[in-house]
Amino acid sequence: MTEPMTGMGMNFKTVVWALGLSLSSLGAWAGGGDAVEALKAFGRDVHAARANFVQVVTAPDGSKKKSSAGTFEFQRPNRFRFDYTRPYEQLIVADGKQVWLFDADLNQVTVRAFDTALGATPAAVLAGSGIERDFTLQAEPDLDGVQWVRATPKVSEGSIRNLRIGFKAGALVAMDIADAFGQHSRLDFSRVETNPTLSPQRFQWTPPKGVDVLKQ
Repeated sequence: MTEPMTGMGMNFKTVVWALGLSLSSLGAWAGGGDAVEALKAFGRDVHAARANFVQVVTAPDGSKKKSSAGTFEFQRPNRFRFDYTRPYEQLIVADGKQVWLFDADLNQVTVRAFDTALGATPAAVLAGSGIERDFTLQAEPDLDGVQWVRATPKVSEGSIRNLRIGFKAGALVAMDIADAFGQHSRLDFSRVETNPTLSPQRFQWTPPKGVDVLKQ
């Protein structure tokens, strides 16, 4: 079955894997250490967060780019919500049991079981215990004041080749996802809030009447 596309320009599973890791990184702080330690610190210190993001997807040859933007929030365990507001309205919501991907223009929602959607990698990352188990972490040289860490999946059968997560002044500022086909997706974060009070209803969603529901 052909995977539905999203504002990221990647298939459903790649999207949710990547968002899962971005959530695991959000709000981590270095505390004087390097980016690897900043990434690990999240599991100890951040239980919920929200932020704005701008995302640019680049084709393997670098000739085509797609830009999107929106907001996201998450709360442990395993609940998150991504609202794409431009150029198209799309929504990704996870309640820990299911993941919904709603495309307003297509009037269509794709539903998957949480574990099936995330595969073996970022599900544990969201719970704060899967980073070192599922990824090989390597600090990279600083660039323009940003500390970078590369996370490479230990199982190479998935859609993600590697991810690079950037921190500046101890806070998450960017993430770059490289998929198995050479496509890159760069996310830049702003207005990051860590450990806010979030309503449980933010992570519950019911398809509107008349929406086509695809279960995978």
